[in-house]
Amino acid sequence: MSTERITSRQNPLLQRLVRLQGSAAERRRCGELVGDGWKLLDEALRFAKVKAVIAAEGQALPPLPEGVRAALVPPQLLAAVSRMDTPQGVLFLAARPEEARRPLPAGSLVLDGVQDPGNVGTVLRAGEAFGARAIVLTEGCADPFGPKALRASMGSAFRQPVMEIPRAALPGRCREAGLRLVVTALSDSSQPLEQVPLKQAVVVIGSEGRGVSQQLLAAAQAHVIIPMEGQVESLNAAAAATVLLWELRRARQA
Repeated sequence: MSTERITSRQNPLLQRLVRLQGSAAERRRCGELVGDGWKLLDEALRFAKVKAVIAAEGQALPPLPEGVRAALVPPQLLAAVSRMDTPQGVLFLAARPEEARRPLPAGSLVLDGVQDPGNVGTVLRAGEAFGARAIVLTEGCADPFGPKALRASMGSAFRQPVMEIPRAALPGRCREAGLRLVVTALSDSSQPLEQVPLKQAVVVIGSEGRGVSQQLLAAAQAHVIIPMEGQVESLNAAAAATVLLWELRRARQA
């Protein structure tokens, strides 16, 4: 395996990494992503198509498949290129996983406008852990293949099926698949989560700031709440999603 040395931030490969990290539109256009960290690289080498690996000088690169470009750069240069607050000494370029294109499966969890990439990545990880049939994203969600979401997913982004469905189309997709649309919301008609059948359902969780959109609230067959004790009024999106994924798993196994 031949390894090149890069010393300039103007290098075309490094410039490509900067553009991809900074733009979800660019990642979609190119069909590529940039990951940061050795653990994530290990997962990508097993479950994705890695194109290039760029590590800080002094780091030992793992064996790479034939055709993967390998480069070493000064540590300060790599830190300057990375968009992460705590770079881990290696960046890699890989093909973006293809979106799952199939009928909407029962037991899917929908993220409606969840903008925090850490939350989106954490939900992908929880989705894989609890066997989610799909994680569905409406418009306004953070890119699941952005650097922060990738790190939060701990590699699950390469394995957990992801679908993107406009919120206007979601009720119709549910009807086509014979599924109930259930949303998390605090309303006069809300029921405790454990009282609502979820076996043939799709469950929606909204962003922490705005909650589920009015469009989906109006189209839902049921509104649910997660019962809580003490003075806690709400959970963040990732924590609430993990509870919902656990309940969806229990419903499948019932």
